[in-house]
Amino acid sequence: MRIIRGIWKSRRINPPSNLPVRPTTDIAKEALFNVLENTLDFETLHVLDLFAGTGSISFEFASRGVQQVTAIEQNFRCVEFIRKTTHDLNMQQLTCIRTDVFRFIKSAHQQYHLIFADPPYDLPQLQTIPDMIFQHNLLHPNGIFILEHPKTYDFTAHKYFARQREYGKVNFSFFERKI
Repeated sequence: MRIIRGIWKSRRINPPSNLPVRPTTDIAKEALFNVLENTLDFETLHVLDLFAGTGSISFEFASRGVQQVTAIEQNFRCVEFIRKTTHDLNMQQLTCIRTDVFRFIKSAHQQYHLIFADPPYDLPQLQTIPDMIFQHNLLHPNGIFILEHPKTYDFTAHKYFARQREYGKVNFSFFERKI
C-alpha cells in the first residue's frame, strides 16, 4: 500500500497481514482522487472516513493537505495501525476513533464536506448507509458522500444519488444534496 500524492507521496505503508480488511486498490484510489482533485479545494475540507480499515484513504487525504480527517474503525488492530502510522508520519490533522460506525453516525454532531465509506461488501446494512448519512445530517451543504460497494448494488434511484464510477471490481457511488 502506498500514498499516491501529497506531502507523503510514494511513501509505502505496510499494514500487518492479519488485519480483517479489503483495502481500496491503488488504481481505484488514484482514479477517485483524480476526480476529487478536479472538484474540491482540499485545504478547506473536513473529511470523514467510515470503515477506515488500514487508513489508506485517510492517509491519502491527510497527505494532500485537507484540514481535518476523522477515521472511524471498530477493529482494535486496525485502529492501532492507523494511530501508529499517524504518529510516525506526524499527521496532526488525522484523528482515528475506535467505535462502531453506525453508533458514530447516530451520535455525531459535526458536518463534513466529504464523507467516504468503504464498508465490508457483505455488510447487511450496506444499502442503508446513504439514508443514514442524510437522516443524521452529517454532510455539509453541497458536500459529497462517496460509498464504495460491489457491482451488485445499485443506488441510482436514491434521492441524493449524483453519479457512479467503476474501476474494475470497485464501484463508487457519489451522493450530493445541492443547496
